[in-house]
Amino acid sequence: MIDLLLEPLRLDFMRDALLVASLVSLPTALLSCFLVLRGWALMGDAIAHAVLPGVVLSYLIGLPYVVGAFAAGMGCALAIGYLKEHSRVRHDTLMGVVFSGMFALGLVLYVAIHSDVHLDHILFGDMLGIVPADLWLAGGIVLLAVLVVGWRWRDLLLHAFDPVHAASIGLPVRALHYGLLALLSLAIVGTLKSVGLVLAIALLIAPGAIAFLLVRTFPAMLLTAAAVSLFASLAGVYLSFLIDSAPAPTIVVLLGMMFVLTFLLHQTRGSARTPTAPQV
Repeated sequence: MIDLLLEPLRLDFMRDALLVASLVSLPTALLSCFLVLRGWALMGDAIAHAVLPGVVLSYLIGLPYVVGAFAAGMGCALAIGYLKEHSRVRHDTLMGVVFSGMFALGLVLYVAIHSDVHLDHILFGDMLGIVPADLWLAGGIVLLAVLVVGWRWRDLLLHAFDPVHAASIGLPVRALHYGLLALLSLAIVGTLKSVGLVLAIALLIAPGAIAFLLVRTFPAMLLTAAAVSLFASLAGVYLSFLIDSAPAPTIVVLLGMMFVLTFLLHQTRGSARTPTAPQV
């Protein structure tokens, strides 16, 4: 039994998978708290799907896929912002139109150019095929996200709850808005190789939702979301080896189970009434 439990740690590709899983879990967990509080879950979904044409075009041009993915993600966010300011259509409707259109464009381009990029790896990740460059990219994104959130989390939190008040006290609301979107795009780029576009959405929503049910202060919410995401990521990779399944879907299944258990726990304790927003 002990040999079976230690066997994944003896394999280089499993150690790399565990490391990259722990790295991508942290920035997505921190950002998930802001997305959950602001009601931006669909924004994470939109940007995750919208990076596909950027990946395909970067391959066609000969650029690193990271450049194309980030450009497409920010382009999606800017397009949604522009349409919101110049139309009467609801924000969630605009996100659905833009991300579905960009995702469909990516699929058309993928079929048209016959690239060597595997579509399954883009959509669902290839955690067991991680190379050192992927680890460095994920590590850099983790460092940037932790520094920015640690530096401006109070401003970002106020902007998430009341952007009008944030503007009235002199905060750079536009910079905070697009800075958060840039971090979101970077986090999705960091998860692209490991968990893919589709499953990255769960990492950007579930940890924050679970933490929202468990704690009542925002700093505690950040720490709880990071702990939940890290545990699910490491346990999912480890469990996938033992049951011979794909790592990324296993991680998402664990996150879903943790959310259900957390909700049921609150139900049994009579505290599942509408949760109040975490305090600063």
